[in-house]
Amino acid sequence: MNIAVIGSGTMGNGIAHVFAQNSFQVSLIDISQDSLSRALATIGKNLDRMVTKGTLTEDQKAETLSRITTFTDMKAGVQNVDLVVEAATENVDLKLEIFRNLDAFTKPECILASNTSSISITKIASVTQRPDKVIGMHFMNPVPVMKLVEVIRGYSTSDAVTSQILDLSKQLGKIPAEANDYPGFVANRILMPMINEAIYSLFEGVAGVEEIDTIMKLGMAHPMGPLQLADFIGLDVCLSILRVLHDGFGNPKYAPCPLLVNMVQAGHKGVKSGQGFYSYTHGTKDLIVADGFKK
Repeated sequence: MNIAVIGSGTMGNGIAHVFAQNSFQVSLIDISQDSLSRALATIGKNLDRMVTKGTLTEDQKAETLSRITTFTDMKAGVQNVDLVVEAATENVDLKLEIFRNLDAFTKPECILASNTSSISITKIASVTQRPDKVIGMHFMNPVPVMKLVEVIRGYSTSDAVTSQILDLSKQLGKIPAEANDYPGFVANRILMPMINEAIYSLFEGVAGVEEIDTIMKLGMAHPMGPLQLADFIGLDVCLSILRVLHDGFGNPKYAPCPLLVNMVQAGHKGVKSGQGFYSYTHGTKDLIVADGFKK
């Protein structure tokens, strides 16, 4: 089975890594050659970490990298593949355009999957001539480490395609969990209101950044506090998902906190921008509360 991955960012390179490590031939596609080069470097570093830990040999690392071929031309990259996993930016117009092109460029039996964290699979499928073969494969970050794949059935996704993707996820060493196609699916329908409520708690002065995260880590056994997790996901991504939930359900409980909106508009997007609720520009792994939130 040949795989194509669209997008070579954090999620795309992780998805390509996992497929290649499990003996699949992978076409990694991005419009930017620089992004593709960075993706291969990231995959190499992640594989090196596995070699250091003794969970992978140098030969297995070399074999994994040899299975990944990069393309800047989508049409060339998806020729004769059996599955495409789209992992582009969480933007509905961009995803619809990608799926229109994939429908035109791939063979008719090719399954088209999206790694979207909130956008309707049914809506994505509607721009193709094969809605029965369109499905969600929502991997978790970091992809090589996290076990879950949230498998989302669109309104027209066939039983056969769903079964195939559930089995494929298991072949990758993942644990698939099936969800139906409603805004936010399961993971983000539950997670994002919690993150939003944590931001509201900060906004309303209930507690500080460090205190909110400490309470959730020590009191609820969360490995990462909700504000740190929001930084890790990307505050712009959190805002986008909350807007999908708010638009999809029309329920004010999903309305994004004004503090989140302002931070994203100011360019404070979390780890990716160097600043969110915490600062990430100091070159250490220590959690340092961003200046604007220090007491």
